[in-house]
Amino acid sequence: MRAEAALAVAGVSHSYGSKRALDDVSFAVEPSSFAVLLGLNGAGKTTLFSLISHLYDTRHGSIRIFGHDVVRAPGEALRRLGIVFQARTLDLDLSVHQNLSYHASLHGIGAAEARRRIGEVLETVAMSARLHDKARSLSGGQMRRIEIARALLHRPPLLLLDEPTVGLDVRSRADILASIRGRVAADDISVFWATHLIDEVDEGDHVVVLAEGRVVADAVARDLVRATGTESIGEAFSQLSRTKMGAGELS
Repeated sequence: MRAEAALAVAGVSHSYGSKRALDDVSFAVEPSSFAVLLGLNGAGKTTLFSLISHLYDTRHGSIRIFGHDVVRAPGEALRRLGIVFQARTLDLDLSVHQNLSYHASLHGIGAAEARRRIGEVLETVAMSARLHDKARSLSGGQMRRIEIARALLHRPPLLLLDEPTVGLDVRSRADILASIRGRVAADDISVFWATHLIDEVDEGDHVVVLAEGRVVADAVARDLVRATGTESIGEAFSQLSRTKMGAGELS
């Protein structure tokens, strides 16, 4: 019997007034996998994440997290989801511990259990030494690590990250990506990683290419390269983005 998809998006469209941001978007992310949402700035990645996280209502199509509809059963769906948004969301005037404790309380995690989990997730992202530091004293990369730790705190089986390495130096980007990839194997979780940076994609990754609000490819990266007759995922992505309205989508 086929396992329930970690994330199933079916026929999702969304508009801002007369502007269509997403157009009949469908794909699925399998359990215990690392998948990439690849698209240029303005492709619709953040809009899609806002719908998955129920910040916006889904009026056309459906979104399910491990079988639970985000609109019909938001509590069941969202408790299985951890998310790191593109914009920084830490309270800069609170300490790392206070930021994480507040998140734990929102998920009904008791004080003693919260302390234990905070220790675990900070160790996971190599930030244990900054427990009592104010968030505003952290570098951009360190803030990202804390946001990832916060997203993992309630042990969700699905983690969404929206352009999590934007603005970071090369070393910080590589460290954060390696850490997240490691979580897939270590914690048996699914990751959906949105980016426009080609070097964050491995040849074995499941890639969903979004261009001007439409899915133009949905396949393993190496297969996209082969199907487009190109030499690299970068070339394939460039071709797919240019030919969004061409002969058809690749899957």
